[in-house]
Amino acid sequence: MNSHRIAVVEDDTHIREIVEAYLEKEGYRTVGLTTAEAAIELWRNTPPDMWILDIMLPGMSGFELCKLIRKEAEVPIIIISAKDEEVDRILGLELGGDDYMTKPFSPRELVARVNRLFKRYDSIKQSKEEPTPRHRMLESGHLRLVMEERRVFWCEQEIVMTIKEFKLLEALAEHPNRAFSRDELLSLVWGSDYFGSDRAIDDLVKRLRKKMIDLPIDTVWGHGYRLRDQGKQGQR
Repeated sequence: MNSHRIAVVEDDTHIREIVEAYLEKEGYRTVGLTTAEAAIELWRNTPPDMWILDIMLPGMSGFELCKLIRKEAEVPIIIISAKDEEVDRILGLELGGDDYMTKPFSPRELVARVNRLFKRYDSIKQSKEEPTPRHRMLESGHLRLVMEERRVFWCEQEIVMTIKEFKLLEALAEHPNRAFSRDELLSLVWGSDYFGSDRAIDDLVKRLRKKMIDLPIDTVWGHGYRLRDQGKQGQR
């Protein structure tokens, strides 16, 4: 039996039961829920290791629930929906979803994405627990990253970062002035097997710029982004 527990929030009984059956066949433990309100109660008491969320729920929407969960923790979230417009997929990723699948979808593909997400998150968790050189830092101008503690300082003020925000900033700060493509950054932040849109990188950059006013991240039009060298850069 897999140690991971997955919450499936879907008000369509048929879809929910099929998803749960395939996940349980894979060895996961599941809990089925029909409303965001019930999911919040679960989150407060016995939070699962992953969320699979439908967008169209009675009462609070899956988008709102995703935003609420992401504010509190870095936990894998897959959004499923009958809405296949690009704006909906982008919104789902912007609110913190790791992946977005449109209905009808293959349950086997969903299980494959679940497996990959857990592999990625477990790898990130393991890397955080592994010892790193003591007090190793990346510095560029007013930016300082304390790698061992995963802390970020901008103009001497500490900035709260999510795991993905930190990984993106780390990639850019390690190679100042280098222009990264969106695909390269997706691979560095999410892993090489990421299925989602490269607009997720645009969202991360937007969040970094909002948190650190005047952060010198340049847009390389038609390609991606680079962190401009502000001097005093490097590791120590």
